[in-house]
Amino acid sequence: MVNMATQVLDILSARLPLIGTTILVSLVAFVIQRIFAHDPLAEIPWIGVELGDSEKRRKAFQNGGAKALYKRGYEKFKTGIFRLTSMRDASVVVVSPDFLPELKKLPDDVLSMKIAVMEDLESKYTGLKTDDDIVPHTIKVNLTPALIRLNPAIAEEVDRTLKAEFPSCKDWTPVKINSKLLRVVAIVSGRIFIGPELCHDEEYIDAAINYTVELMTARRAVQEISPVWMKRFRAPFLPEVKSLAEREKKVTRFLTPIVTARRDRERDDPGYKKPDDMLQWIVDAEKKFGVKEDAEIARLQCILSFAAIHTTTMTALNVFYNLAAYPNTVPEIREEVKTVLAEHDNQFTSHAMQSMKKLDSFLKETLRVHPPSFASFNRKVLKPIHLSNGTVIPAGVTLEVPAYGISRDPATFPNPDDFDGLRFYRMREANESFNSSSASAVEAAAHNQFVSVSQNSLTFGYGRHACPGRFFAANEIKMIIARAVLTWDVRNVGGEKGRYPNFDVGVACVPDPRRELEFKEL
Repeated sequence: MVNMATQVLDILSARLPLIGTTILVSLVAFVIQRIFAHDPLAEIPWIGVELGDSEKRRKAFQNGGAKALYKRGYEKFKTGIFRLTSMRDASVVVVSPDFLPELKKLPDDVLSMKIAVMEDLESKYTGLKTDDDIVPHTIKVNLTPALIRLNPAIAEEVDRTLKAEFPSCKDWTPVKINSKLLRVVAIVSGRIFIGPELCHDEEYIDAAINYTVELMTARRAVQEISPVWMKRFRAPFLPEVKSLAEREKKVTRFLTPIVTARRDRERDDPGYKKPDDMLQWIVDAEKKFGVKEDAEIARLQCILSFAAIHTTTMTALNVFYNLAAYPNTVPEIREEVKTVLAEHDNQFTSHAMQSMKKLDSFLKETLRVHPPSFASFNRKVLKPIHLSNGTVIPAGVTLEVPAYGISRDPATFPNPDDFDGLRFYRMREANESFNSSSASAVEAAAHNQFVSVSQNSLTFGYGRHACPGRFFAANEIKMIIARAVLTWDVRNVGGEKGRYPNFDVGVACVPDPRRELEFKEL
């Protein structure tokens, strides 16, 4: 045995120089290849290189510099493309909206929204899985068509929750508006997500509100790991990531027995009437997407909470800040809401909300001036793309469109830096009055509505993957704001003039959640 070991060592000793030489030659060849390899993105110009190396550019992007980069890039390459360094690990290529008609035709195995979103949310570490089609399918097939039927219930929940959550405001009363709106939106959304009884359960409200807070906290903590290649080693041990995992377990423990009970009743009770809510629609959709475990159905509620509650709350918060900052438009909106409701038996029907054009315009202008994101149409390139201008985008790149630059283009929006609450109302009226019977005029007017998507209006995305929940969110926000303007006057604390500034955090534009507004009953 000793002789055999000695022989093996002798053989290895004899060959070690050869092995070392082979490794060295391979390493040198790899380095030379990297040095002289052609960069497929070399011809695409950069924005922001003056900020320093890639890590310095990432930090500048994260700490408030993104808005200027997208705007400058759009102004310089309005019909072209450019590169920038964002918080993503992959190279980012920003393309003109002129390319959207051709890009939207590409299949998902070439250009993937799912993978881009999962990378943006650091799903590898946060655990949020957005690649399950059952949720967007259920929103499109069940929720949106049901809004005509469900609007009265949504309106009733809005009225009840606003009265319960907001204090008596006989005189000017300061209100922590963000925390109030979070609860209102969580409860009203929960009415449709899990039903009228459970939506008032404090455990559900806590889970719905705080899951997304902890998700975004964990995401940012992962994104701030430097250098990037250390993520795989450090991210799983971050306290923010561990806290998020515990939050998801808590949500699952709460909702799994509810899913199980519904399945049991449907199986055992011939007279069982299934609930009319998202949770039940997802269970029913298993016939198309395959049976899921009860806990997995429960976890899908996390996706709904992330997609709906906080984005809706931030939009509503931006609207309230604008109502306080630009009060001159409020009387017109209030009168319109009164008139429309009087014509519809005081009911928030679908037709009634479609008729609130001034309110709709105020909401859309809020999204234009205070967008939730400075970029849109985020897609991961899975196979090389040949653009119509001859540029080839290789696999592995993330594509974006500079939504912020587009929204501040004076050629499309005169005086783009000014907030004009009735901007889209006038544009809509002009299109409708020009030739109401013309299909093109009707289409142009439709482009100026809050929920519309176009090459100039990208808040809700573009193409077949445009946000499917925007119709529900729009109705919810309209009901909240309409009821608010009928109930209160709103102003900044102490009557302070101006608009509370938003925070720029990476690609996101976030209204300051710490601010108060003052409310006074009419």
